[in-house]
Amino acid sequence: MTHEEALGDLELAVLRCQNCRLGNIRRQAVFGEGNPEARLVFIGEGPGAEEDRQGRPFVGAAGQLLDKMLSAMGMHRFQQVYILNAVKCRPPNNRTPLPDEVEACRPHFDRQLAILDPAIVVLLGSTALKAVMGSEWRITRARGQWIEQDGRWWMPTYHPAALLRNPAWKRDVWLDLKRVIDKYRELVDPNHDTPHYPRP
Repeated sequence: MTHEEALGDLELAVLRCQNCRLGNIRRQAVFGEGNPEARLVFIGEGPGAEEDRQGRPFVGAAGQLLDKMLSAMGMHRFQQVYILNAVKCRPPNNRTPLPDEVEACRPHFDRQLAILDPAIVVLLGSTALKAVMGSEWRITRARGQWIEQDGRWWMPTYHPAALLRNPAWKRDVWLDLKRVIDKYRELVDPNHDTPHYPRP
C-alpha cells in the first residue's frame, strides 16, 4: 500500500471520528494535505473557522502566512511538504485544544505521522510541541533547538498565528526555518535552493 492509499484509508476514519466532544460540533474534520511522500512535515494546533469551512489545514490568515514562509524556503505545500494539525476538529471559538481532546485525536495523529514517516518535522506552536514532546515543554524555551527523537529531527518554532500578533517574532522564525533548510539539504536534497537562502 502506498503512502497515499494508507493516508486515504486513515482520512476516512478521521472524517467519521466521534472520539471527543469536538466531533459533535465541527463542520468537518480537517485531515491534512500535501505531498504524501514528503520528507518534511509541518504540524500545527487545530483547525480554525476557515479550515473548518473548507476542510483544509492552514487556509486562513495564518495559513496564508505559512504559504509565504514556505515560499521563502523554496517550498510549496503540495510539493516538498505535508501539513497537518495535532487535532483534526475545530475547538469552539478557536480556543486552544484541551489535553483530553489532543489525547482523543492521538491515535489518528500517531498513525498519520507513522505513514508519512518524515525525516524532519516542524512543530508550529505550543500545542504541537506538547502533543509530541509532552506537557512540560515550553515553546519559548524549545524554539529554535533541534530535538532528535524517534529517528526524526524536530524543530519547534512559533505558530504563524503568533507571528500575526507579534510581527517582531518573524526574525526568530526565519532563523529557525533556515536551520530547517540546512537540515533538509543535509538529509533530503543537497541541491535544494532558494534565493532567500542560497546554498553555501
